[in-house]
Amino acid sequence: MRFELYKDHTGGWRWRLRVQNGNVVADSAEAYEHRGDCERGIALVREAAAAPVVDMSAKIAAAGG
Repeated sequence: MRFELYKDHTGGWRWRLRVQNGNVVADSAEAYEHRGDCERGIALVREAAAAPVVDMSAKIAAAGG
């Protein structure tokens, strides 16, 4: 896996997370004006890897959604 940092067609900074087979499994969903802000976004995603997984399926089913 690797994070790719790049400028989009508007000149904004973006990141994407690409797995070994070439597929993108996550992206920044927004452009950042400054590269440093984009790099901080990547850091947040790296930190989130330690976040717990919460199964919401039972709550969603109970709510009728």
